[in-house]
Amino acid sequence: MSKKINSALISVYHKDGLEEILKLLNSLNVKLISTGGTRDFIQSLGYECESVEDVTGYPSILGGRVKTLHPKVFGGILYRRDEEQDRKIIKSYDIPSIDLVIVDLYPFEETVATQAPEDEIIEKIDIGGISLIRGAAKNFKDVIVVASRKQYKPLLDLLKEKSGNTDIEDRRWFAKEAFAVSSGYDSAIFNYFDKGESPVLRISADSGKTLRYGENPHQKGVFYGNFNEIFEQLHGKEISYNNLLDIDAAVSLIADFDETALAILKHNNACGMACRNTVKEAWDAALAADPISAFGGIVVTNRQVDAEAAKAINEIFFEVIIAPDYSQDALNILFQKKNRIILKQKITGKEANNTQVRSALNGFLVQDKDTSIQTRSDLTVVTAKVPTEKETEDLLFANILVKHTKSNAIVLAKNKQLIASGTGQTSRVDALNQAIEKAGTFKFNLNGAVMASDAFFPFPDCVEIAHKAGITAVVQPGGSIKDAESVAYCNENGLAMVTTGIRHFKH
Repeated sequence: MSKKINSALISVYHKDGLEEILKLLNSLNVKLISTGGTRDFIQSLGYECESVEDVTGYPSILGGRVKTLHPKVFGGILYRRDEEQDRKIIKSYDIPSIDLVIVDLYPFEETVATQAPEDEIIEKIDIGGISLIRGAAKNFKDVIVVASRKQYKPLLDLLKEKSGNTDIEDRRWFAKEAFAVSSGYDSAIFNYFDKGESPVLRISADSGKTLRYGENPHQKGVFYGNFNEIFEQLHGKEISYNNLLDIDAAVSLIADFDETALAILKHNNACGMACRNTVKEAWDAALAADPISAFGGIVVTNRQVDAEAAKAINEIFFEVIIAPDYSQDALNILFQKKNRIILKQKITGKEANNTQVRSALNGFLVQDKDTSIQTRSDLTVVTAKVPTEKETEDLLFANILVKHTKSNAIVLAKNKQLIASGTGQTSRVDALNQAIEKAGTFKFNLNGAVMASDAFFPFPDCVEIAHKAGITAVVQPGGSIKDAESVAYCNENGLAMVTTGIRHFKH
């Protein structure tokens, strides 16, 4: 059913984008009602606007906390136009009809993000505005509601198209959007107060971006989040679902390294990784680990990419490169490939969301991200042989890598270079054998290399296989009832073993 907008209540925090709407409403002879600063803004543009105080007969009180919360406001919004009794009540109390409600809420989340004092945050909890939104959305059969400045443009388009008239489909759509705003707003407030204490999950995201597809072309894919908060895309094609998964894995990995590092990832796992003095040197060492898998992968580094590094990286095909900055000469080289995605990272993986959520069965699994990083002080030597300084550096390097590798996982490293890894195997022995075979494929000598395991060794077979391949030092969490057998084998054969006490499963 088409309805004509004859009156509008406007109460907004952000005024930008409102001018054109007001101009059009005025041309359509829509009566305007407003509050405080919004009314001042409307009148400054030369439009007549009745104050809410004149409608209700009450002033704005309690420092502006109570303005619109009055039966003459909500009665005008909520009364059912097709109910005779509702119409009689409205007439008897001289309640004006309100056909359009435009609200933009106090910026609660933005205020929290500034780490403002709590008193300031609390004052940004909108009461009147959220009530207006819910009331107008509930009565969408008669009233159209705009709940955010993000909806100013759709409203403007509708007003232009239908000259101030609305259909039920229009009002239902705006009502749906309004409840999305109110539910998200309430979720943000709950999470601020809760701080993860309650066994309750409240997540809202307004910036959903439809992707070309999901993991596969037959699957729908959507990303909910503010990608631009973390990255500036300098070049390349639209980012896919799988790109996003790999990008997430890449920035999480590189965030754990302070020295100059570069990694190449494929299917969420590092196929190459090295720490060196320069990005170019790190690239050469990382690529050597598996130049085949590197094709079509993700490149990430924690230092500016210069022309020398860019020239070397540009020699192979890859999907995405991520760095905190690029020299102009480097960009000129990397821009040569039309579809290559070039991302400038603004914030680190540590500064991004540290909560992981995934669907499971008929619900969700939620956990903290694994942000644990082991240092020298976390290593407990459990063998007679103590690892050398060089081995210790490699053990710490490998332990970070194995943390970011799909379980069951084994990482072999030497000279702060990934030699090979075994990823996602159903047994730890299989993972180790896979790594050893891969190292041999690319002509690596494992003598003097180290091994990292994401979980304990249930039997001594892994250390035996590693020793026979040339491995001289091992890092693992420990905690197996048969740890002593693995330690005994190491002592009998001259291997060094350290434990961390921290398991790094990544299922």
